[in-house]
Amino acid sequence: MVPRAEFRSYYGRPILKPPVWHHDIAAYLFTGGLAAASSMIAAGADLTGRPVLRRTGRVTSLAALGASTYFLIHDLGKPERFHHMLRVAKPTSPMSIGTWILAAFGPAAGVAAIAEAAPLLPERGPLGLVRRILPPVGRGANLVAFVMGPPLATYTAVLLAQTAVPSWHEAYPYLPFVFAGSATAAASGVGLIAAPPEETGPVRRLAVAGAALELTAMHKVEHELGVVSEPYREGRAGQQLRLARRFTVAGAFGALLSGRSRILSALSGAALVAGSVLTRFGVFDAGKESARDPKYVVVPQRQRLEERGLERVEKVTTPEAD
Repeated sequence: MVPRAEFRSYYGRPILKPPVWHHDIAAYLFTGGLAAASSMIAAGADLTGRPVLRRTGRVTSLAALGASTYFLIHDLGKPERFHHMLRVAKPTSPMSIGTWILAAFGPAAGVAAIAEAAPLLPERGPLGLVRRILPPVGRGANLVAFVMGPPLATYTAVLLAQTAVPSWHEAYPYLPFVFAGSATAAASGVGLIAAPPEETGPVRRLAVAGAALELTAMHKVEHELGVVSEPYREGRAGQQLRLARRFTVAGAFGALLSGRSRILSALSGAALVAGSVLTRFGVFDAGKESARDPKYVVVPQRQRLEERGLERVEKVTTPEAD
């Protein structure tokens, strides 16, 4: 019998160089999405008269944005590298576009969060004028952050998919939906934790919708990419994603059934946040693992070559119509 083929490369080295990113980037994927979705929830809460939910969304967005900036700069190694990326704008580069999205979103989210301090200012004098101006300015800034939120929540998925890493690259049709749903579920979870039940009706429905989107798209990533789906189901990444699925499902059901229960709402929110964190780390680890194993590079290439060969044979053997 012919021995089973072993997928290896010269001198045991990977065919692809694995990404040099550390888990700071996995954390960045989570916090960036959380900041984006939280600002969108805050804008909706502001327009519908939910002050606690609005405050929660704005403060969460700013805090997550600060953490996101730290993780990105820490992984870059030198703070000036972030500044250097702002020297050019390259439409074909997700990293360049993402940097500009972050630069536009950040000040808007910051102003919206600062506006929450207006009630703490005195009512008279120059600070009284600032107290009256801040709320409308904060609303306008929050709407700008709302517009920039969807690109911020999903550009990182495009960034991963544009690399040569097999399990990221082949998942390009689904990763933006995974990240959008994950960010929505996480931000909704924070709202369920911090806001009173009478303000969280829309957030509960949004949590279920975000969880459903994430789970549906993630199922396709795990089962419809051929051999490159394996890293999403095996090893450390597989364990993280299975646990993420359990947390997300539990959080969605809890959000749907929590009603007026503050405790159940908080537990559901915590489960949704945990599920989102584990999803980002699972996707990150699956991609790095696929770059280490030559199988995930060789097998898809051979399949594509075979498909092209069959297409050529069909073109040669199929007679042309007169």
